Amino acid sequence: MDLETVADELYGLRPDEFTAARDRHAAQARENGDRALAEQIKGLRRPSLAAWASNLLVREQPGEVEPLVQLGEGLRQAHRGLDGERLRELSRQQHALIHALASQAARLAEEAGHPLGEGARREIEQTLHTVLADERAARAWASGRLTKALSGATGFDVVAAAADAAPPRRAPAKPSPGGRDERAGERRRQKLAEARRDAAEAERRLRDREKEAAAADRAAEQAGKRTEELERRLEELARERERTEERHRGTRAEEHEARDRARAAERAVREAAGRAGTAAALVERLTGERRDHRGAEGGDG
Repeated sequence: MDLETVADELYGLRPDEFTAARDRHAAQARENGDRALAEQIKGLRRPSLAAWASNLLVREQPGEVEPLVQLGEGLRQAHRGLDGERLRELSRQQHALIHALASQAARLAEEAGHPLGEGARREIEQTLHTVLADERAARAWASGRLTKALSGATGFDVVAAAADAAPPRRAPAKPSPGGRDERAGERRRQKLAEARRDAAEAERRLRDREKEAAAADRAAEQAGKRTEELERRLEELARERERTEERHRGTRAEEHEARDRARAAERAVREAAGRAGTAAALVERLTGERRDHRGAEGGDG
């Protein structure tokens, strides 16, 4: 048993099966004397519903991984090169692909017995957007072992919107003498200033989104810890209930046995009382007969 094998198995399970299977593996590692491995296994976090559905998509549809990864690389290159025309084209592909993949994930989750709500569906789409924007996020998603929905830099929509508002790139104008060159240079400077302002605004919005995503991540992590703690408490209560029910069954059996003994004792008392009464009556009868016999003997003399 090793951590890689256990993790691969656990993140292929449904969320409601995860905790019990993880605890079994951790217990087995402890029994085998590998406390370090047991602690590592115990530290594996149960995936959220959206993360599990994202993992399910990667595991069940591995052919969908590479197209999204390649699209993300193309978007990042177009973003770095400020290629508005290419960015607009890839952005259209992005929306269509993300919608299709999110729908596949929802279908797979429903077939596995866990239909997704709108919130989980949005988290999957957010994860896919993050995969396109961040190479590290793409590698994490492709591993099929997410524990929570991904969020972070998703500035392609902002940049694409800015590109849509600007005119398409044109071939460089031929040099012209005099004032025309100056006017062309001024227009280029104005466009450059506008592009810089747009880039600064996009960067500001990106930072805001990253802060919001970080806050959401912290809240999700805290909620996940509370969920795990409650699950452990429920498991403890279930074990305590089993022990209590077992003790209850034992005391009920003892009660039945005691009642049987009490009824037997009552019967014995009644029987003894009957025998005592019979004996007393016999003694009284015999005593009376003896007195009568003595009296008869006295009369004859």
